[in-house]
Amino acid sequence: MKVCILENDDLDPSIVSTYQGYGAMFVRLFHEAGADWEFDIFHTPSGEYPESFDAYGAVVLTGSKADSFSDEPWVLELRSRVSLLLEQNKKLLGICFGHQLIALCLGSKVGRAPQGWGVGRMSYNWHAADLPLAPEDGRLSLLVSHQDQVLELPENAVLLASNAHCPIAGYAIGEEVFCVQGHPEFVEDYSAFLLNRRRERLGEDLYSTGFSSLQHGHDGLHVARMMVAFVEGKAAN
Repeated sequence: MKVCILENDDLDPSIVSTYQGYGAMFVRLFHEAGADWEFDIFHTPSGEYPESFDAYGAVVLTGSKADSFSDEPWVLELRSRVSLLLEQNKKLLGICFGHQLIALCLGSKVGRAPQGWGVGRMSYNWHAADLPLAPEDGRLSLLVSHQDQVLELPENAVLLASNAHCPIAGYAIGEEVFCVQGHPEFVEDYSAFLLNRRRERLGEDLYSTGFSSLQHGHDGLHVARMMVAFVEGKAAN
């Protein structure tokens, strides 16, 4: 299967040699999750898109520091493209900004989180026990970095994950859309880098809490395996 990754941001130049890019993070993650997929990466802020999405079994939308609801020309173009993909029932995987942008294209409200920044590691209640590889204990944790979130569940969507800070932390629609607010592709060192870069902006209390949370591990690989099963149409056990 060929998978298209729409890469919606750039890494800080100081860490490109370590992580290559957000698209590369997903390639590594999905390969680690057992996906035998081929990947093409397109940098949307530069206006890069495939000539056609027909050859791709799924499209991944990465995170971004941009607002999904902004009027930046490249974000408007991305929303237009994603709206067409939704009309075509293309399988979509949305992460953070991607999760928000897909919800926006579906007519849901997206905006600043009333609770403020979400950083570090967050734990969620998992509500969709019937999805393949759903956590047996109904809980999972992901690394996060966001100040925006989905404020209304899209029409016909099933709520996947929630907590007090982020009531809509994941949703799915039929066999086509699987979105999460957290970052399964992140590793602790990268989350620590983001926290350190935003330390003054976050304030010392939130920074310290977020940094301390990184020691407890996360379920990014488990979520990636769920996404692989979702895309490949595997039935729940």
